[in-house]
Amino acid sequence: MQERALKILVTNDDGYSSKGINTLERLLVQYGDVLSVAPKDAQSAKSTALTMDVPLRLFKVESKTFENGHTLDKYHLNGTPVDCVKAAIVKFFEDPNLLPDVVVSGINHGSNASAAALYSGTLGAAKEGALYGIPSIGFSLDNIYPNADFSPVERFFHRIFENFLKFPPAEGTFLNVNFPAIPPEEIKGIKFAAQGMGRWTKEFNLYTDPHGYECLWMAGRFINKDNRRENADHLLMEQGYVAITVQKIDSTDYRELERMQHCWQLE
Repeated sequence: MQERALKILVTNDDGYSSKGINTLERLLVQYGDVLSVAPKDAQSAKSTALTMDVPLRLFKVESKTFENGHTLDKYHLNGTPVDCVKAAIVKFFEDPNLLPDVVVSGINHGSNASAAALYSGTLGAAKEGALYGIPSIGFSLDNIYPNADFSPVERFFHRIFENFLKFPPAEGTFLNVNFPAIPPEEIKGIKFAAQGMGRWTKEFNLYTDPHGYECLWMAGRFINKDNRRENADHLLMEQGYVAITVQKIDSTDYRELERMQHCWQLE
């Protein structure tokens, strides 16, 4: 009896035509049938945002069958990365017992290490997959340019993805994988990491438009606040490592919860 092909749901936040998602689709059809539902336009920094004010429209881009028998069905949606995951599941996986085997998001053009993980649409989609109980993972490369060189990801992708399939993250968790933008031969290895601490300062440049109105343009400079933790993801990347962080849906700080329950006087 022939083994069933893996059902892989793919999305991103850079848009369906980005080089990152095209690279990811090509890598994943080696493992199973790929359904790619991605935003029509770039949706960076949308985190877990939903579209609630306009109707969403799903448009088929292409269908392919490869020599290994696996398929790629590619769509775009006029919504956010989380919209894409939800729409794909509603449209193509009506039976709740027949959900995708995995959700893979990326490959993002730009790092999603440290505080960037909080804003990332790439990781918002992975989190949404985890909410459905589907093993989910997001991939990012520290290069924001449209024609980024994804060879560092291609070099190490199979090692990471095959471990992900064999030992998936626990329910309620998902993986965030970040690659430094250096030649593949210069990458020192792969390490599990903690999410780094940092924030942006001077986040907007102020301008006056031709009509005399003040406007703000996103800019910002990253401030590292994690010099002492050697396993912070962004610091490992600076040292030439691929960094993998395990993130979770439940963001409760249980230690602080217990402390505050003891010190607050609520009765």
